[in-house]
Amino acid sequence: MIPALITHEISAKHDVPPGHPERPERYAAILDHIGDDYQSWQRVTAPLAKRDQLKLIHSESYIDMVCDVAGSSEEAAPLDADTWASKRGYECALRAVGGACVAVDMVMTDKASTAFSLMRPPGHHAEPEKAMGFCLFSSAAIAARHAQEKWGINRVAVVDFDVHHGNGTQACFWNDGSLFYASSHQMPLFPGTGAHDEMGAYQNIFNLPLAHGTGGAGVRSGWRDHLLPSVVEARPELIIISAGFDAHEADPLGGLQMASEDFGILTNDIIDAATHSADDIGALRLISLLEGGYDLDALGESVCQHMNALEGV
Repeated sequence: MIPALITHEISAKHDVPPGHPERPERYAAILDHIGDDYQSWQRVTAPLAKRDQLKLIHSESYIDMVCDVAGSSEEAAPLDADTWASKRGYECALRAVGGACVAVDMVMTDKASTAFSLMRPPGHHAEPEKAMGFCLFSSAAIAARHAQEKWGINRVAVVDFDVHHGNGTQACFWNDGSLFYASSHQMPLFPGTGAHDEMGAYQNIFNLPLAHGTGGAGVRSGWRDHLLPSVVEARPELIIISAGFDAHEADPLGGLQMASEDFGILTNDIIDAATHSADDIGALRLISLLEGGYDLDALGESVCQHMNALEGV
C-alpha cells in the first residue's frame, strides 16, 4: 500500500475578505513546496460530503443555515466575525468533509497505507451548532463518527497539534466515551478553551495548554510524556491527526516556537503511538487532515516534514 494525498482545485477558490489569514494562497503554497516530489503518493480528488455525513455531527437547522448564508452567494458572506464563505467556500467545506471521510474509507479498505487531506477550510473550531474560527463543518469529528457508522470502529482518537485549541472537536466528543481528543495548544489564545481540567464526561479529553514562547522540544516532550500515553491507553482503532502548522515560530497568529522539522518529529511520535495501539487490533490506521498554518513558507515546509513522516506508516 502507498499513502494517499487528497486534494481538489476548489481549495484555491474558497475566497475570503482581503487580509483574511485563511486564504487561497495557503493551498497554493503547499502545492508549490510539494512540487514534483512525493510521486509515490496516489492523488485522490476530494468528493462532496453527503448530507447524512454532515448530520453525524451537525443538526439539520445548522446545515440549512450554512447553506442559506453561503450556498448561493457569489461574494464571501459572514457566518461569524472570522468565518466567511461564498458558494465556492461552501463547496470547499463540503469537500473538506468528503475528503476526510474518503481518507477513512481508503485506510479501512487497505487502498492506502495512510491518507492526508489538504482541503481547506479547517474544521476543528466548528461546533455542532456554530461556525467559528474559519471553520464551517467539524471535519475530523465527522470523520470519526463516519468510521464508527460505516466501518464499525468502536474507538477513535483525534490528536491535534494546532496552536489553537479545537473547541469544536472537544464539544463534539465531550459526551461520547468512544471518542477521544488530545490537544496541545497555546494558552491564553483563541478560542479560550482547552484547560487541563476540561476532561470530558467520560475522561476522554486530554488537553495540554502551553505558554507563549514554548519551543519545539517543549511541545514534543508534552506529547511524549502526557498526551500520547493517554491516547495509547485509550486503545483507539483509528487515529485522526488534526494537523495545524500554526505553532510554527514564524506564524503570525500564534506564539509557540516550533520549527518545521519539529512537525516531522512529532508526527513520527504519533505514528509510534498508533503502532502501539495497533498491537491490540492488528492494523495501523491513521489519517491526517489539514487545519491551520498561516505563514506560507512555514506552512509549506512543515507540511513536507509531516508528509515525510507519514511515508513511514
